[in-house]
Amino acid sequence: MTENHPLKSPVLTRRDMLGATGLAALTGLTGSAAGAALQTPPTRPRVACCVSFWGAPGSHADWILCKLMDGYWWQGAHTPSRVEIVSVYIHQFDTSGLGQKVCQAKSIPIYKTVGEAVTLGGKELAVDGVVIVGEHGNYPTDLKGHWLLPRWWIYQQVIRVFEQSKRSVPVFNDKHLSYNWDDAKWMFDKSRELNFPLTGGSSIPVYFRKPEIEIAIDTPIKNSIVLGGASDEGAIFHCIDVLQAFVERRKGGETGVKSVQSIRGPETGKWVERSPWAGRLLDSVAANFNVKRGIFQENAQANACIVEYNDGTKAAVISGRDVGWTYAGEIEGQKEPTIISMLGWPGAYAQYHASNAQPHWITEMMVTRKEPFPAERLLLSTGITNHYMESNWENGRYSAVGRRVETAVLSMSYRSTRGPQFSTGSRPPDAPYRRGFER
Repeated sequence: MTENHPLKSPVLTRRDMLGATGLAALTGLTGSAAGAALQTPPTRPRVACCVSFWGAPGSHADWILCKLMDGYWWQGAHTPSRVEIVSVYIHQFDTSGLGQKVCQAKSIPIYKTVGEAVTLGGKELAVDGVVIVGEHGNYPTDLKGHWLLPRWWIYQQVIRVFEQSKRSVPVFNDKHLSYNWDDAKWMFDKSRELNFPLTGGSSIPVYFRKPEIEIAIDTPIKNSIVLGGASDEGAIFHCIDVLQAFVERRKGGETGVKSVQSIRGPETGKWVERSPWAGRLLDSVAANFNVKRGIFQENAQANACIVEYNDGTKAAVISGRDVGWTYAGEIEGQKEPTIISMLGWPGAYAQYHASNAQPHWITEMMVTRKEPFPAERLLLSTGITNHYMESNWENGRYSAVGRRVETAVLSMSYRSTRGPQFSTGSRPPDAPYRRGFER
């Protein structure tokens, strides 16, 4: 990829940290929530943000970066940001007018290259953390449905600076690591080689939940499903990452994935008929939502990602409407499945509903230099997604019943040690979000 925008001279000055009144104006919040801004520590990690596109209020860059600038809603209250964004790089600069306006209003320099953003125009790494949001923008989709977003392309330029500077800092990568397995594995391996914390993935595992529970570590999970929107690569990744966030807590820890298979369209219902464990879990979700039994199996537009783990655990992601993202797990010794749903948007759209808890964990990593969950989960969720996208294709031909892909490359093991990480308490208010440039 090549640069497609003219050099912009970076603005080298920064506004003073916003006080409580300024923060309230930006977020539309007042009173005690805005007053919490006074507790912001005087020294915050300096972060470079490298994004693909920042041209619409619904773009991930706008959701995530504005929260890192202005603070986020966490556990029922507005929380001031604990990081300082000191530089931005935008790959599709010309169509990212919104990002240009935000950065101008907040006196944040936009650099022409990734390298300049993380060195602040110098020769050495000059920031304490890097946030990569390679989501959205005018990028092609290939025949297999991969959206060719430039996550690896951005990441490898960050790595180049780390290696030249002989030091590294924490990195967040939005969604899955890459549409390509070899690139994704390289990205993970570099984090271990250069010894820096790496996180990313979906925002859904840290959504508000109903009920507000977490599965205990070493729970004897036998079989699992996740129901949710799974229409394309990005949507199926959300569901797969939700699945992995639950099943990694099973007895003995994560053992890796033995095989992945994709089944699409009416064949999905036929697979469910041949898989009683999946049918039982789907019926339990239908009963929980008081909808007709078999409704998910009858969906002609359905698709399934079938996952077999090395320890014999079985799981599947199945597309389903009107249930948000819902996990259902069959647990040894329990008569009824455990059902946990992440329903609706966790707050008003005006408050960037989809990005609140995730920025909390981004900042937590930048402050503590510790991964909020093992990065192996991010790699495993990425790998399951990659092989799911490949399953329906063989020798250039498509089949609705995909081949069962043996996944020896996903034979990785790790143990989850984290506690609950999802949002609780009240959701953000429906107040206009002000980015700082409105009149």
